[in-house]
Amino acid sequence: MKLNDAYKFARDQRKNPTKAEDFFWQKVRGRKINGYKILRQYPIQYDEVAGFPKHFFPDFYCSKRKLIIEIDGGIHKTQIEYDKDREDILKSMGYSIIRFTNKEVLDNWSEVKGKLIEKLEALSKQ
Repeated sequence: MKLNDAYKFARDQRKNPTKAEDFFWQKVRGRKINGYKILRQYPIQYDEVAGFPKHFFPDFYCSKRKLIIEIDGGIHKTQIEYDKDREDILKSMGYSIIRFTNKEVLDNWSEVKGKLIEKLEALSKQ
């Protein structure tokens, strides 16, 4: 996927968030989490094949801490191996990953927020 196509894909994804992703975004946008800038659907290049870059598009990303934040819906129950392979690649590139379920985000925001802040602060000490 060419870079322009990657950005178009990310833009399209941002226009169609799940309910949990939209809720999460409203809670973190504008540096609302301890001043950290959180991005949505930020393309991360992980490979290149025949001159075409390959990207992952995490739900959310904090570049200052290289933290990927995933909000998992039911689809992730059917793609466990894909998610594991993806995480392995991203971790080998120096990224950290934290996952929450849609239900966690929507039903227990204070706990999700606490875990997110804890992870961001722990990464700041590395």
